[in-house]
Amino acid sequence: MRLYTTSRKWFTVVSLIVCPVLLVINAPFGRFAQTGKSIFIFDGKKSWIVMEIVSPVLFTYSFLTSPLSCGEPVSLQPSIYQYILAGAYLVHYANRALVSPLRTPSRSKSHAIVTLAGISFNVLNGSLIGTYLSSPAACAYLSAPRPSFYIGLSLWALGFAGNVIHDEILLDIRRKTKSKPDGKTAQSEHYAIPYGLLYKYISYPNYFCEWFEWFGFALAASPAPFDSAFIGSAMSVILSPSALLAFLRAPSSFFAPRFTPPWIFLLNEIVLMLPRAYKGHLWYKEKFGESYPKERKVIVPFLW
Repeated sequence: MRLYTTSRKWFTVVSLIVCPVLLVINAPFGRFAQTGKSIFIFDGKKSWIVMEIVSPVLFTYSFLTSPLSCGEPVSLQPSIYQYILAGAYLVHYANRALVSPLRTPSRSKSHAIVTLAGISFNVLNGSLIGTYLSSPAACAYLSAPRPSFYIGLSLWALGFAGNVIHDEILLDIRRKTKSKPDGKTAQSEHYAIPYGLLYKYISYPNYFCEWFEWFGFALAASPAPFDSAFIGSAMSVILSPSALLAFLRAPSSFFAPRFTPPWIFLLNEIVLMLPRAYKGHLWYKEKFGESYPKERKVIVPFLW
């Protein structure tokens, strides 16, 4: 339990710290990948598969071993709703870790720091969600159907489909580049202005749909992450340096008990992907200039 609560707290805190850093620097992968040769620059496809496959593997291990159920007087068996959510998680990562990278004709190289950071993130995230989803708390919450489960699962399915479809638009751009008669494979030719569906409104609909997907998952898997008392204490921590220091020093067992791993995953996705989307939006505008649609927002349709 101590390892679980400590991981839950610091996984959240570190992501919040990294967020402003990513507004200043560009993580060296994708359109911001470094060029040239180095022992620290890896093949894009292989490094992506390695760092992403960690999550479903550790999720499955944690879900099956159910570490938080140790010592329970009665052996708890997961309900059908827990298995459905486990299946949803694994479907997402089967696509993310295997199907998508194996279907893409090319992927920009990735720096070792990105691969190591991705592995670290997925070790924690897969382990935490698998541990939570098999825990006594999840067994109790998911022992009977709730409206929030069906609503959340529907949102998950809609977000997953949107994520795959918008990623497919990007993959088509790479396929067309790869199939050019002259056979050019320069990095700059991997990128063009994507069009269609939510690309009419935002630069990163694949990110937006993924947030939507994991919001649905969290809604189905867990109670609301906070109440009015939590919001008040969170504001005091943000506004007071002494309160912030006390929060960081406090035992991890006191950290936001209702803020379960599915909600932590959603928060971490938002704070880590938002800077990437903003920097990528600026990159699109700089690269394509007047050709880039002026009405497109960054990641939230009509708003930002």
